[in-house]
Amino acid sequence: MTFRRYLKVTKPGIIMGNLIATAGGFFLASQGSVDYTLLLATLLGLSLVVASGCAFNNCIDRDIDSRMERTRNRVTVTGEMSLLAALSHAVVLGISGFALLIWQTNPTAVFFAAFGWLVYVGLYSLWLKRRSVFGTFIGSLSGAVPPVVGYCAVTGAFDTGAAILLLMFCLWQMPHSYAIGIFRFDDYQAAGIPVLPVASGINKAKLHIVLYILAFALVTILLTATGYAGYGYLAVACVTSLWWLSMALRGWHENVDDYGWARGVFGISIVTITALSIAMAVDFQATAVLS
Repeated sequence: MTFRRYLKVTKPGIIMGNLIATAGGFFLASQGSVDYTLLLATLLGLSLVVASGCAFNNCIDRDIDSRMERTRNRVTVTGEMSLLAALSHAVVLGISGFALLIWQTNPTAVFFAAFGWLVYVGLYSLWLKRRSVFGTFIGSLSGAVPPVVGYCAVTGAFDTGAAILLLMFCLWQMPHSYAIGIFRFDDYQAAGIPVLPVASGINKAKLHIVLYILAFALVTILLTATGYAGYGYLAVACVTSLWWLSMALRGWHENVDDYGWARGVFGISIVTITALSIAMAVDFQATAVLS
């Protein structure tokens, strides 16, 4: 089916995760006074932009995707979708998404959407992913953009709350990505992608996972400490972060199954960021953000 391949090339799972984070940032900034037209436009516009970036990524990564078990059946690898069709689709999605954001949001939100797209497609996909262990860190910047776009769509400004969201989601991306690098170690090694577990060893990646989760846990508290979120959010942040950290520390147990452990760290990372996105959306505080 034509629709199926045009949908698959956009990585729907990634889009859904970004939608939740975007909504979390939007509701946090709205403080209970929600403009649902703006919300819909922001979610749809950013989803189209993310879909565009993912489609471009699939076009760029066709060669390495063919060497990875997880990605060898992507439509741009199997030939189910031609390179020209995928590129055209990516361009149309990007133009549509940015046009909607420009029309309905504000320059700050559009700037961060463009920043995330350029980092993901340009710096990460075209350059650093294949060449440097720091590709994960650069890629994390694009992954941290959605909640900032949602937040700035409401406020029109990059303030302390937006900065905390950017740092928080950026830090979350690192252990999340390193866990993938461990349980997909063979894939990344076969494709020659220098993620930390492949480039420097699994033990070093385990250490970085623990350190990044610690940093993430401290930053999540800042939303409450600075008056943007309430104590209900703080409770969720503490519980999920400590759960994630305890799982990460199990990686140092003797005879641990690195594959199963990394899958666990990855799974809890998804639960953690989803729970925090929901918590910040419902347990906001009335601050001077919009004054």
